[in-house]
Amino acid sequence: MNGSPRRPLSRRTLIATGLGATVLTATGAGPARAAQGGSAASAPRRARTFLAAAMDAYPDHGTIRLAQSYADQAGLFSTAFTYDNALTILALLASPGGESRAVALGDALLYAQAHDPAHDDGRLRQAYNVGPYTFYDGSPQPDGFVRADGTANVGTQFGFTGTAVGDMAWAGIALGALAERTGGRRFLTGAVRIGEWIERVGRTDEPLGGYKFGVNGADERLPFTSTEHNTDLVGLFGRLARLTGDRVWRERRARARAFVGKMWEPSGGFFYTGSNDGVTINKSPVPEDTQTWTHLALDSRTHSRSLDWAATELAVLDTAGRTNSTVPSGQSYEGVTFSSASLLANEAAPIADGQPRPDRNGVWFEGTAHLALALRERGSAGDEKRAHRLLASIERAQDLLGDTQTIGGTPLPVRSGVVSASSPLDTGFGFGYYPYRHAGATAWYLLATARANPLRA
Repeated sequence: MNGSPRRPLSRRTLIATGLGATVLTATGAGPARAAQGGSAASAPRRARTFLAAAMDAYPDHGTIRLAQSYADQAGLFSTAFTYDNALTILALLASPGGESRAVALGDALLYAQAHDPAHDDGRLRQAYNVGPYTFYDGSPQPDGFVRADGTANVGTQFGFTGTAVGDMAWAGIALGALAERTGGRRFLTGAVRIGEWIERVGRTDEPLGGYKFGVNGADERLPFTSTEHNTDLVGLFGRLARLTGDRVWRERRARARAFVGKMWEPSGGFFYTGSNDGVTINKSPVPEDTQTWTHLALDSRTHSRSLDWAATELAVLDTAGRTNSTVPSGQSYEGVTFSSASLLANEAAPIADGQPRPDRNGVWFEGTAHLALALRERGSAGDEKRAHRLLASIERAQDLLGDTQTIGGTPLPVRSGVVSASSPLDTGFGFGYYPYRHAGATAWYLLATARANPLRA
C-alpha cells in the first residue's frame, strides 16, 4: 500500500508451494434481542446448531471428521481449516452440552497429526478436505477426511498444504483445553508435540526475536514474524507450562511475549503487525486482531488502549446505501473491519479475479466478536455496553444474512451460523471476506457470549 512494506502473510492466506497465492476465504446478561423474533437466549443455541451441521455434513464418509469451515457458496467445497476447527472446539467447550463434539474434533486433529501423508513430526496442515466434491478443473475428489489409504485428506486442490505457527498454536490451545476438561492424556501429548514443532521450526535469534511464521507447502521456512502468531504462542506456551509443570514453556512464552512487546506503538496506543525480515517493524497496515488478541493473552493495563484504537479507528457501519454493500434494504450492521487497509480499499476494483467489489464499511464479524470479548474482559466504563451492541449486531446478522446457504449440499438450519462479513470486505492483502456462514466467526461469537477467553492460561 503506497509502497509500504508488505504485511506478513496472515494465517488466512494460502501457504502453498513457494510463498503462495491468496484465496477467498453463557454467563452474564445477554445482548439485545435479535431481529425477527430471535431472542438473545436462542441465538447461541442456533449458532451451535450451525457448528453441528458443519461437523455432520458428510455422514457417509466416516465418524472421524472435522467441521467444514464455510457454507458451500464460498466456493471452497469441503475445506476444513485447522484454525476454524480449533476455535470450534473451544466454543463447544464453553457451551452447554458441547464436550462430546469437542472431543470428536480433537480426536480428528490428533488423527491428522498421526496420519499426515508426508510428515511425522507433530505438524498439522493449514486445511483438510472432509467430504467428496468435483474440483473446478473437473477432477473428482471422492474421499472424506480419511482417505482410502488411511492418511488425512490434506487440502491440496487449493494449496492448503503449508503449516503456520498461528494455526498450530490454536490447535495446541484447543487440545490443551480438552486435556484439562477431560483428563485425556492423548490431548496433552498432541499439544506438546505441536509446541515442540513450533520451537524447532519457528524459533529465531534475529534481532526482534520471537517465532517465525512457519513453512510453505514445500516445507520451506517463511521469513515473516507475526505479532498475531506470537500472541497465540503466549496463550499456548502459558497453557503448556501450567499443564505440564515444565519451566521450559515459561521461557518460550517469555520469548513470544517479548516480541509482541516490541510491536507496541505507545504514541498511538496500538500494536504493529510484525516484521517481514526479523529486523524491521512493518508499520502499515495495522490489523484488528493484533489489538484484541494481545489484550486477551496479556491482560496488560499498559497496553489495553489497543482496544480503544480498534474500536475507534476500525469502526464501520454497513448499510444498504453504501457503495458495493450487499446488505438488504432497511438493514444495518456495526462492528469493526479487518485492518486499516480495509478502510482504503479500491471500491472500483474487485478484491480478486471474479469476485465482487469491496465495501469499505463491510463488517468483519469474526473480529467484531473478539473485540466484544476483549471489551468484556477489560471491564472499563462503557465496555460492557459497547460489547452488547456489537454482539447484538452479530445476532442480527445471524438472523438476516446468509439465508438459503448450504453445507455439503444440505440446506443449513434457518437463522443458524454467522457470516464472515456483512458485505464483500477487502483485507488489503489480496484476499477478502464475504457474506458466507463461517465456523470461525460463529465460534468467536459463542466465546464472546460465554465470556470464555481461550488465550488466558
